[in-house]
Amino acid sequence: MRISRFPICQLFHLRGLFVAAGWLTIATVQGADTNTVINGWLTAQTNLVTWQADLFQTRTFKTLTQPLVATGRVWFARPNQFRWEIGSPAQTLALRRADELFVIYPRLKRAERYPLGTNATGRWRDALDLLETGFPSNRAELNARFRVASLTETNGIWQLALQPSSTAARRMILEVRVGLEMNGFSLSSTELVFADGSRMRNDFTNAVLNPKLEAAVFDWKPPPDFKLVEPLAR
Repeated sequence: MRISRFPICQLFHLRGLFVAAGWLTIATVQGADTNTVINGWLTAQTNLVTWQADLFQTRTFKTLTQPLVATGRVWFARPNQFRWEIGSPAQTLALRRADELFVIYPRLKRAERYPLGTNATGRWRDALDLLETGFPSNRAELNARFRVASLTETNGIWQLALQPSSTAARRMILEVRVGLEMNGFSLSSTELVFADGSRMRNDFTNAVLNPKLEAAVFDWKPPPDFKLVEPLAR
């Protein structure tokens, strides 16, 4: 996400393209198979309550010759709670709960709060909602947010390219790419392609389905010495 115009992206330290060395065979999948893959993906979500994984994040910018990379962890719980930690110890965190999102910078003792749901407006609401792309609840929800642009197969991974349906969201995010393992449809990667030409990619490893997560994973209160700001406040 944009560094200057989309501060939420600074959290993730991940953009670009992470591809293993070697020859990759990419085959375009016919439209008739697209529904089969999407339906398989959605069916796999019915058993998902919680999820956690390690991640490798790559951020690519037109202005930089080398991508920025970092490692971290992510936790997710239905319906819409997630926690991202980048660095060890965590240098940046993103925490979604209910109708708000916090981006936290422990070293700077600073946090940003973003309203979501009915408390958010316009392109920000639409763009922030796209962060949950990896875990759609049903086909209606997916269709309401995206148009399927393409489906390819790369070395045992389905690569699904989705374009935001919202005109407002497309002013920030041109495309969302989701990588799914062909055996089981588990989430292997996500990538956001931004309107400024930059990209943010997350590659997931050591994923655990339905781990027991304590409520504290998604709970955070600003310490007294932290500065809390609301960048979208009018």
